[in-house]
Amino acid sequence: MTVLVITGTGTEVGKTVTTAAVAAVALASGRSVAVLKPAQTGVRPDERGDAAEVARLAGAATARELARYPEPLAPATAARRSRLPPVRPEDVAEAAAKLAVEHDLVLVEGAGGLLVRFDEEGGTLADAARSLGAPVLLVASAGLGTLNTTELTARELAVRGVRLTGVVIGSWPKAPDLASRCNLTDLPVVAGAPLLGAVPAGAGALEPVGFRAAAGNWLAPTLGGTWDAGAFTAREIAKALPRCP
Repeated sequence: MTVLVITGTGTEVGKTVTTAAVAAVALASGRSVAVLKPAQTGVRPDERGDAAEVARLAGAATARELARYPEPLAPATAARRSRLPPVRPEDVAEAAAKLAVEHDLVLVEGAGGLLVRFDEEGGTLADAARSLGAPVLLVASAGLGTLNTTELTARELAVRGVRLTGVVIGSWPKAPDLASRCNLTDLPVVAGAPLLGAVPAGAGALEPVGFRAAAGNWLAPTLGGTWDAGAFTAREIAKALPRCP
């Protein structure tokens, strides 16, 4: 794949750290990587945005934003309130296509979930992915409620004819509860796509050298890592009390 779109089941599910892990593994394999953040919200001009954070953790990746809005709101709302031009799906697709000319892999990290609006016309990350013909990687939370949001996102992608590559758990807890462990079995079922990784909670706080060294352990071979979904799931379910069926 040349362009991979990364979305989440919502906010604060670990999209940026997951994007950094994918980038780190690709860079370690000798591939050139660009990270595109179409709309960065809630960050001051002097603060590091998500794309820059990915580059800090992953290494020598090209980081690019198309727009930055000061308030932590949906991009369309933030653009309207700041009286700045919105980002449109065609802008995202054009920028990603240009980056793909000079990079082996372009990672497009969305804001919030799949259908968060970029503009007043209702343009979304899903529209950009469809325009690019790019697959989508879905970052999901681990615990209770994730099955519903994961299935809704997967169904919307299917309706639009966009391929869901798989699901990564963006923040696997140090002490997972019963729901989190049982969800390892259920997430690929409701998504209709494989489980492709589990990023440990707190991974983003690692020093970059340690992050890069460990990233491959969190991602499946499809994403360039060594993580084994079957072995991880079996091990975690074996610890569940009461047992997952």
